Amino acid sequence: MDSQDNAPEIRRKARGRPRGWDDKTAQNTIKSLDRAMEVFEYLSEAQGKALTALSDEMGQSPATVYRILVTLEGRGLVEFDHEEQVWHIGSRAFVIGSRFLRRTSLVDRARPVMRKLMEATGETANLGVEKEGSVLFLSQVETHASIRAFFPPGTLSPMHASGIGKALLAFMDEDRLDRLLANVQLQTFTERSITTPAALKEDLAAVRAQGFSVDNEEKNAGMRCIAAPVFDINREAVAGISVSGPTSRVSEGEIERLSRPVIEAAHQLTLAIGGRVIPPPP
Repeated sequence: MDSQDNAPEIRRKARGRPRGWDDKTAQNTIKSLDRAMEVFEYLSEAQGKALTALSDEMGQSPATVYRILVTLEGRGLVEFDHEEQVWHIGSRAFVIGSRFLRRTSLVDRARPVMRKLMEATGETANLGVEKEGSVLFLSQVETHASIRAFFPPGTLSPMHASGIGKALLAFMDEDRLDRLLANVQLQTFTERSITTPAALKEDLAAVRAQGFSVDNEEKNAGMRCIAAPVFDINREAVAGISVSGPTSRVSEGEIERLSRPVIEAAHQLTLAIGGRVIPPPP
């Protein structure tokens, strides 16, 4: 028998990138791909753009932008409307984005909880997480009422003017909160918007004390949202769950009643993902 037959099998460790290539300098990036992604991301935020508008607004030549769009179109990531002569994000982008949602069990675990919350309150239930200083909405169960809030998956919203955003900020590490507030402008959307760090921190203290947050027409006049945080095993707020609806139904007098099923839903989802609920303050 060959002595090599008894030799231990040597397996190469799988790596996600070459050793020593952990920097993001120019030598490790593909400029043409980076430029294409810039066009793709810009179009995703400004749907329905003509080639000339994209070129002018992005400061790139029409020929370059056109080649990028045609390449993306070949992959189904963008689509061209021949009648309107404008470009849109394509259906393939939604398919790829949906795969991101399947990366975590959070969305799957949240669906029955959100459905139950919608039925208990009669209002639209939402699920969101923090993404680079904004709220990223992952899922929604809409109410059957004719007037309703609508946050399609993938929507980004400022944290300071969002029920879910404030629920997450309230339980964020103080140093991280200060860094986030130092790098973001608290934009005014309505006369009720919170626009100073001091006022926001005062509001967040109330959120921690009562266990839920309220977007009191701070983003959209006539709409109110009630949210509560979802915690992981380390008792860190990793998501928020909320109900939102018109002030005619979600009135100030209804906030206390509606907050109870929202908090309960957040607790249920926390336990469903193996998290630990933070006990309310004495």
